[in-house]
Formats: sequence, C-alpha cells, structure tokens
Amino acid sequence: MNFLRVSALSVNYREVPILQDVSFHQEPLERLAIAGETGSGKTTLLKAIGGLVTPAAGAVHFEGEKVLGPLERLIPGHPHIAYLSQHFELRNNYSVYDILEYTNRLSDDWLPRIIEICRVEHLLKRRTDQLSGGERQRVALARQLLTKPRLLLLDEPFSNLDGSHRDQLRLVIDEMEAALGVTCLMVSHDPYDSLSWASQLLVMERGYLVQRGRPAEIYERPANRYAARLFGKFNLLPAGGRLRFLRPEHMQLTDQQDDALPGRVVQARYYGSFWEWEVETTAGRLLVQTGKPDPGKGTGIHIRIDPQAPHHLVSSDF
Repeated sequence: MNFLRVSALSVNYREVPILQDVSFHQEPLERLAIAGETGSGKTTLLKAIGGLVTPAAGAVHFEGEKVLGPLERLIPGHPHIAYLSQHFELRNNYSVYDILEYTNRLSDDWLPRIIEICRVEHLLKRRTDQLSGGERQRVALARQLLTKPRLLLLDEPFSNLDGSHRDQLRLVIDEMEAALGVTCLMVSHDPYDSLSWASQLLVMERGYLVQRGRPAEIYERPANRYAARLFGKFNLLPAGGRLRFLRPEHMQLTDQQDDALPGRVVQARYYGSFWEWEVETTAGRLLVQTGKPDPGKGTGIHIRIDPQAPHHLVSSDF
C-alpha cells in the first residue's frame, strides 16, 4: 500500500479539461515536487489530492482510503492532509498566538515546539495585519502543522518572498520534516526550488504528467523540449542523424583545436557566479557557461563537450 496514490485522475472546469489521466504515487517522507508552467494544472492537482476539488474521473487514495471531494463530503478536505495555499489567509486583528492556540489539535506540549520550528516566537504578540509576507507565510505554516497533518501540500511556498525569507522558510521546512515526520508535496514554478529540494520530480504540461524522475535525471535527460526549457537553457548539437542535448555547463573552452568546434563570441552575459557566452559556430549558436569574463564580441574561440557530460540523444523534432 502506497502512502499516497493518484490513479488516472482527471478534473474538468466547466467541461474544460484541467487534469487528464494523471497517475503517480508517493511514499512516506519522500520529497515530491510538481513543476510546470502557469496553467499546467499543478494547483488543481494539489487541491484534488487534498479533497478540495472533485475529480471527473479517477481517484486519490491516502493511506489506503479514498480521498473524497467536496461533492462527496459536507466539509471539504481530508483530516490528515493540510493544504498551504499560495494565497493563504490569516484573520486580521488577531494576535499570532491566538490564531495558533485556536488551531492547535496537538497536546499543549507541542505548541511551543511548532512555534520554535517555524521561527515565530518573536511574533506571538503581534496582530496578523502587522506581519510581513515572510512572517505571514511562517505563521500560516505553523497553523497548518498544528492541525496534525501527515501530508502537507505546499502550493508555491516561496513565491513573493525575498532571498532571506526564502532561505529561512527552506530551513523551517527541513526542520519540520525531521522533527515532526510530516511528508511534503510541493508545487513550484521556480526550477531551482524544485531541483534543490525534491527527491522526485513530476513535470506537468497542459494537464498531463509528461515526466517523472530524479531531479538530475529530468534536468539532464528531459522527455521533451517543454521539460528541458522548464529547468533552464540548453544546446542541441547534431549527432549522427539525431541531436545531442547539452546544458551550457556541459560545454568547455579549450586551447586545443583537435576535435574542438571553432566559433566566435556573439555576446557574453554576467550572472554573478559565472559568465554565459553565446557563440556562433558551424553547428549553430551555442551557449557556454564559464568562469572567464567577456573576451569581447567577435573573439575567436574553440569549444568542446565536457567528457563527463551525459550522453542524451533526442530526435530532430525535439
């Protein structure tokens, strides 16, 4: 029996398909992230898992029991699945402590622990309308944890947060998983959030599940151009009637001309920790990630494929 199983799930909105025949499973404490462009069905999938949307076909089973939708139970949702929306709401003019105490379904001993894990101790006397975006996010997360969930659905948890608040929330989620044993399923439009956090990734495209795998597998061996573009820039080099898929960091500058591809620098962009050169070659324009600064437009160079780069061949219509 799987911890979570989604079977041939389809969801319609006013007869328009939003999800189509989606199937996957999740095991306890497995970090599963759902990636996809806006409108790909990510949030609808989370809501269906949480019992907040009724499927048109298929089913969701949590710990062996079917999750009922709002048309099948009086109060929508599942008692052991918590959903943290990207548009979370906290009642105004209540203190943070009152909000948390009212929500708490755990023993009184656990309330201080949740407050500590979510790093909201210093916020307890503040009213909810006096909190910043990052503070509100952590309070909303603490409130959901106090409902004693076994599965936590995180819908764009890092959206609208600056760098420091994003890093702090990542630490909170890490500590929450370790201390409370809560399994998380996260939706994010940011590839770096998904790649760095998940142990397994699901890629959604127009309501369909198009790929599942480890983050490195999907990054280096995407199933189609959509999945490739979702996680960053890439090159396609001719290889015996097919195309070889390579990320910019798989290309290297070399002083040796043997087995190297000559080219001229068209443009160089600085990204802080690296430079990205756009190079015109006989194989087309290629992107090269390097630590070397801009050599100047028109500079002649030679590039080669990193010998350790994955050998991923795709069809010409990729």
